[in-house]
Amino acid sequence: MIRLAYNNCKNTEKIKDSMSAIKEELRKEFPVFQEKIYLDTASCGLVPKTVVEWRRNHDANLLASVSSFRAEAAEFLKTCRGSVASFFGAEKDEVALVPNFSIGLNMLLESIPSGQTILMIEEDYPSVSWPVERRDFNVCYAGLNENLEENILKAAEKHKPDVFLLSIVQWISGIKIDLEFLKELKKKFPEMLIIGDGTQYFGTEIFNFSESAFDVVIASTYKWLNSGFGNGFMLVKEEARKNIFPEVIGFQSAETFESHPDDTKFMRHFEPGHLDTLNFGSLKESLSFFEKQGKEAIFTHIKDLNEEAFDFFRKENLLHPRTAKREVISTIFNLQLSNEQLSRLENSDIVFAKRGGGVRVGLHYYNTFEDLEALKKVLR
Repeated sequence: MIRLAYNNCKNTEKIKDSMSAIKEELRKEFPVFQEKIYLDTASCGLVPKTVVEWRRNHDANLLASVSSFRAEAAEFLKTCRGSVASFFGAEKDEVALVPNFSIGLNMLLESIPSGQTILMIEEDYPSVSWPVERRDFNVCYAGLNENLEENILKAAEKHKPDVFLLSIVQWISGIKIDLEFLKELKKKFPEMLIIGDGTQYFGTEIFNFSESAFDVVIASTYKWLNSGFGNGFMLVKEEARKNIFPEVIGFQSAETFESHPDDTKFMRHFEPGHLDTLNFGSLKESLSFFEKQGKEAIFTHIKDLNEEAFDFFRKENLLHPRTAKREVISTIFNLQLSNEQLSRLENSDIVFAKRGGGVRVGLHYYNTFEDLEALKKVLR
């Protein structure tokens, strides 16, 4: 569960001091805050100036070096995979670099035998549900409400699915799956593949792939990981590969020109063709940016900020009941506003999104308690 009081943290004062220092320097990385209060990371995350500067240097090197730049690409991409593995508690040979979640999922589904039963959550993101529904799978669903985990368990017991595919955080409501529940579900159905979309989750708290219940996770990284577009990743555990049979292949999947296609390593099947060093390098740099700011301080700040937001939204009856009754919360909130409140918000300097008949806001590490207070003032 996300709720953890500050006084239970051994490094409370250290983290507070760290965040005070971060606050001043961090905001300089995101010029938008000079004019706006940005609460729309759930649509698109802000890219730090540090990462943008790295991108400029990358293209300057490409302009100057050309073929020698290409020759070094393979080694550079290894470092990108290594950064992903380290950040998310995975092994290097469990990582594939993919342009985005949708491409990764489609390649994965092409690797799963047809006719299998796949369990999904109602109202999940279209890039999750559409690729499944357009293929030859038997599809069943769990209802999305405050009893999500109970609904999933009942559906799993009834349908005995081969695969459970879900977004870790739901894109409209912000409802987040209880990760501890998934561990219990995996114990009960050990042969069921659990595949997670981490696009609206990764970058909001510590995640350790090896210790999680997931067999596979895939994510685009332009939201909470602040990496820009054209980059993402897939993680696949060794044990899960007995049920996944990838046929995708192309040059770069094999080690050399002389390699036989049958010798292609499992994860490299999901990396055919030349990979974009600019975009995957941006992912590497954004992960490095997290590390340099101090992950513990950042994730504690995110947690505390969103706990306060949740308490306020619930007290003011701004949340849908299915969200307000949850104990596990995320960084996304869908607010049910009056016409007057919506009008005030639209005329403020706050950036948000209209989704699902409500107003969606999201608070990230570059947001402050002052940002939240400004939102509260408008809504009051």
